[in-house]
Amino acid sequence: MTKDEIYNELKSVLVNSFMIDEADVSLDADLYQDLDFDSIDAIDLAAKIHSVTGKQLKPEQFKGVRTIGDAVNVVDDLLSKD
Repeated sequence: MTKDEIYNELKSVLVNSFMIDEADVSLDADLYQDLDFDSIDAIDLAAKIHSVTGKQLKPEQFKGVRTIGDAVNVVDDLLSKD
């Protein structure tokens, strides 16, 4: 998957599973400040990433994720370790 494909997949998950307005989704959007995520939402997003990629995210991998762009980079790193 390219970073664009990862972003589009994450965008779809955020819109469909978290009921976030598509207009609010951008690489710079802060999950906590802009999209009102809490720690439970972050765990749910990590689970959704697992279902899409088949790869398990470790909590420490998701710890520094603040923006959607950060999430894209984490998923990209995870997928590139094959």
